[in-house]
Amino acid sequence: MSNEEVAYDLTPLIKVYKDGRVERLQGTATVPPSTVQSKDIVISQQPPVSARLYLPKSTETKLPLLVYFHGGGFCINSAFSPKYHNYLNSLVSEAKVVAVSVEYRLAPENPLPAAYDDSWAALKWVASHFDGTRNVDEEDDDWLSSYADSQRVFFSGDSCGATLAHYMGVRIGSEGLVGVKLIGVVLVDPYFWGEELIGGEITLPAAEREFIAALWRFTYPSTIGSDDPLINPQKDPKFGELGCGKVLVFVAELDVLKYRGLYYGEALRKSGWNGVVEVIETKGKDHNYHLSDPTCENAVAMQKKIVSFLN
Repeated sequence: MSNEEVAYDLTPLIKVYKDGRVERLQGTATVPPSTVQSKDIVISQQPPVSARLYLPKSTETKLPLLVYFHGGGFCINSAFSPKYHNYLNSLVSEAKVVAVSVEYRLAPENPLPAAYDDSWAALKWVASHFDGTRNVDEEDDDWLSSYADSQRVFFSGDSCGATLAHYMGVRIGSEGLVGVKLIGVVLVDPYFWGEELIGGEITLPAAEREFIAALWRFTYPSTIGSDDPLINPQKDPKFGELGCGKVLVFVAELDVLKYRGLYYGEALRKSGWNGVVEVIETKGKDHNYHLSDPTCENAVAMQKKIVSFLN
């Protein structure tokens, strides 16, 4: 067998060859902690889960705590990627929050629901700083217990990270998590999908629609399909149990996923959830433009909105 034979081609994200070799086509660069105070921490050895923690320069009082989940279709990028490191540096500095950026395992080596399991493990680790269960022999990172307000917790993420942020919010609401109080969730260009086309999806090129569905099947081979509750929130019987009082959703006009984000807001209002959701559509922009062009007018406006939401 030629070692160049391709089993899965999900360009521009990832290729997997028939000999098992995985080639990530983007999102592989990493940078060390810097700028605002930041450091890396190991949450779990088995499975390997870690995080990058961020702390503003001035921390005279307890600050809101933001738990962030990076995007990348569950198969590329990292909490240590330059674009996420730079984004969290900027957001933490402006919003004056403590942040935990979760490094979860990637598919295909670790197929879903590994990323969901790792994200929940990270949240339990966060909560352990406030509920009295933390083992004093564990690696100490007193930033959370010293500077974070456990009663002002927020989740956020972009793309598949927004998917994780939503489901962690639902799990908090349905199961609870002693020690922390979730106030709000920020979703940027969430990666939601479904078998039945909605809104303008019917006008999208078939290849674009198929790529979204194929990426989900690739990262989660044992899934029931695009109506899996982990990718289609409206199919989740616990959807209305989202465990916070406010949600902020951003979608981009040129993003193939925007119709799901718009529909998410409508469905959440009708679900029986007792909270307030705001959905903002940015005209003329595509998926995750705030990361590729962070100084553009729309990205600056988005950040100001998020900063206000967190405070």
